[in-house]
Amino acid sequence: MSEHASPAVPASKPGKKQRPTSKPTGIRHLGKDASVDARRLAAAILECLAGMRTPGSAAEALKLSLPRYYQLEARALQGMLAACEPRPVGRVKTPASTLATLQRECGRWRQECARQQALVRAMQRAIGLAAPPAKTDGSKRRKRRPMVRALKAIEGLRDGPESVAANNGAERRS
Repeated sequence: MSEHASPAVPASKPGKKQRPTSKPTGIRHLGKDASVDARRLAAAILECLAGMRTPGSAAEALKLSLPRYYQLEARALQGMLAACEPRPVGRVKTPASTLATLQRECGRWRQECARQQALVRAMQRAIGLAAPPAKTDGSKRRKRRPMVRALKAIEGLRDGPESVAANNGAERRS
């Protein structure tokens, strides 16, 4: 056996995806990401529930009043019950994912509508139908900007035919 041989790793089947490993679980890693105060509170609550302490001594050790201790204990038990609920199988729909799905669907329908409108216009042209009249719903449309040639023609008309001939002659010489 060579020196560079890797340790025995079970070979996975080709084509089968391996699941990503999640956070380490178990009692050893419990509370690793929690704050010191949260770990102290959890330990005191568990000691009280296990019968190692009385609620009064647990509240005293945590420097809390007895009613506040009972509130925190109830909140901890509610959290434990919520964590014990079965998790849904598969992908969980969040409002953000639902919104993204609806936006994609809306875009798809807009494309389909534009495609259908283009087909209708092409068919109208193919059979020789006139385009439908423009909508007149009372909204003001922006005026079309005049073309530069039209502006030159207007200038020439205002100044008279003499200036137009003079301008044309000057342009031809240059």
